[in-house]
Amino acid sequence: MSIKPVVALIGRPNVGKSTIFNQFTRTRQALVADLAGLTRDRQYGDANYEGRAFIVVDTGGIGEADDGSGNIDDYMSEQSHTAIHEADIIVFVVDARAGIVGSDAEIAKFLHTLGKPVYIVANKMDGVNENAITEFYAFGLGEPYPVAASHGRGLSNLLDDVTKDMPEEEEEESPDGLKLAIIGRPNVGKSTLVNRLLGEERVVVFDMPGTTRDSIYIPYERDGKNYVLIDTAGVRRRGRIEEKVEKFSVIKTLQAIKDSNVTIVVIDAQEGIVDQDLHMIGFALDAGRAIVIAINKWDNLSEEKKDLIKIEMDRRFHFIPYVKVHFISALHGTNVGNLYPSVHRAYQSATFKVSTSRLTQILQDAVSAHQPPMVSGRRIKLRYAHLGGHNPPVIVIHGNQTEALPKSYQRYLENTFREVFKLEGTPLTVEFKKNDNPYANRKKVPTKGKPKENPTKKPQKYRQNDNRRRQGADTNGTTTNKRR
Repeated sequence: MSIKPVVALIGRPNVGKSTIFNQFTRTRQALVADLAGLTRDRQYGDANYEGRAFIVVDTGGIGEADDGSGNIDDYMSEQSHTAIHEADIIVFVVDARAGIVGSDAEIAKFLHTLGKPVYIVANKMDGVNENAITEFYAFGLGEPYPVAASHGRGLSNLLDDVTKDMPEEEEEESPDGLKLAIIGRPNVGKSTLVNRLLGEERVVVFDMPGTTRDSIYIPYERDGKNYVLIDTAGVRRRGRIEEKVEKFSVIKTLQAIKDSNVTIVVIDAQEGIVDQDLHMIGFALDAGRAIVIAINKWDNLSEEKKDLIKIEMDRRFHFIPYVKVHFISALHGTNVGNLYPSVHRAYQSATFKVSTSRLTQILQDAVSAHQPPMVSGRRIKLRYAHLGGHNPPVIVIHGNQTEALPKSYQRYLENTFREVFKLEGTPLTVEFKKNDNPYANRKKVPTKGKPKENPTKKPQKYRQNDNRRRQGADTNGTTTNKRR
């Protein structure tokens, strides 16, 4: 598999890097709002322009804090610098309306030391005189590209030059692997777990709730297998979602769950199991996703607190007995490696395949062991089963009067299939189809019987005898004379 070139988008906060990222990837993968510092981590996406494929990286802003406090700005800059060193090509985005500011000049000075191709892009040119870009020549990075990224204007000229030396994409298998979403409430340790799974400081880890506002898609390889790790923004209770960006983060989290194959739900052991944790689990199950639960920060608890958590788990997780629970410490790496076997078992369970004959045999065995109930004096008949889908698996059972099958018997069949196939971590849907009467919609046609005989007309055999008698009288003509 050929290695794709990497294009990094860098610049100050709120200059339009995420908008350009979305235009390059033709997605809405990066959040876009009129708020500085919205992108705090590296965001990776696949792009293809006229047959030339590359990876584009969106970064947090360099040079200014998004809230004036300066307490996270240094880390954001470190993330951007890492992306710069990873990249083959740099796209330096500036704000044409704001002109040159101090941090722009510092970034340009730094880019001169890299020895990599740099393209300077003057964004937000809509409604601005084109002469406004002339001041950016002072950076000595070549001719600026005037663009209006929100409308897509001017990007084709930029892409023509950015991709001119790239090889055309060859037909090859998709590098995407098992998609693994990390979800949970804010500050439960999701980003720390992501960094531990990856073995590097890839996403911002900061002791402040809500540091990760966007969902970060990170492809990687482990033991010869491909994965895509999705680090999501935390989801707060509905009453706490006030800012527009918070609402965006919730949407991105829910989209990440739907886009994943397996979801790891991270729960803070120090805070215990709360209703929002159950809501997150419920949404993942409603989306049909296999799940694994990770109780984080377990090593800092007393034995008494651990016992209380386990009792609470028995009470609140009664509806998901098939889900594997791990007690981990993302910070120290305790039991983190044990998540992978559970993830693979959950994925295999969600995508298992089986023949119709095998499913039907299991159904018949279950019915023989425990007959369905009688309805209006007639026994419910379950005739055969087949696989109707996967991820989540769907088993379709056909029979008569299936609409009257009690919920308890439906659960009995679901548990039977789970036990036989050893399904773990995935929801299972069992659907019931009623066998239709093939003659139900046919019009009744009166049966044509034998035509009635004329009552005055003799039956056929008697008419034949009469004919014979007449023929005899005509031949000898003596029958009547003998009587005389």
